[in-house]
Amino acid sequence: MTQSFPLDGAVALVTGANRGLGRLFAAHLLQRGAARVYAAARRPETIDLPGVIPLRLDITDAADVRAAADRAGDITLLVNNAGISRWTNLLTSDVADLRAEVETNLWGTLAMVRAFAPALARNGGGAILNVLSAQSWFAYPGTNGYHVAKAAQWALTNGLRLELAGQGTRVTGLHLGAVDTDFTAAYDGPKGDPSDAVQAGLDGLAAGAAEVLADDWTAHVKRSLADDPSLLDDQIRAGVA
Repeated sequence: MTQSFPLDGAVALVTGANRGLGRLFAAHLLQRGAARVYAAARRPETIDLPGVIPLRLDITDAADVRAAADRAGDITLLVNNAGISRWTNLLTSDVADLRAEVETNLWGTLAMVRAFAPALARNGGGAILNVLSAQSWFAYPGTNGYHVAKAAQWALTNGLRLELAGQGTRVTGLHLGAVDTDFTAAYDGPKGDPSDAVQAGLDGLAAGAAEVLADDWTAHVKRSLADDPSLLDDQIRAGVA
């Protein structure tokens, strides 16, 4: 049975909040009545959103994560938005770039959850929103390292949902296709409105959804998992993606 999560009065921490989706998450949370929003970034001086509390945080740095957990121990909502893509192929790209994608998207997210889960428990359970991708479910030439990392982060999200249920922490995964932010500047295909994706994620979180599909392309990809994977491969080769 799903349980709603009230955003009004929430105390939130958003990673990667200096630009793109992260900045929008912080702004929307303030608009929805969050009592406090910690906006985290590697360079907190780049955070320019009025009303947030800037926080220095590299999610791959254990000392940074510990310091953030000490500073923001009052949170009731953790938005794991920070992530990277190095535009990699599995066979030809530098292995260090492939490892960095997994280190940030998978292990960085897990580090944040492990650090903040005790605070969420103390504060009534709260919620976690993991920003995933339609690429959790499909490969694409030039971003296959990102695909591997996001597929692993999806599995992580599903595992955390079960493990954290006992302390009353809800875990929601937000999957989305390409949206028009700095993150996708090198991608020249169709892009959605990032505000729509953020809105969908927060709506789903507030409603207690386990998983949110932010757009039609993402919903199509999810449905395709029941089919022969070569069918989706053919669509991607034809440029449908």
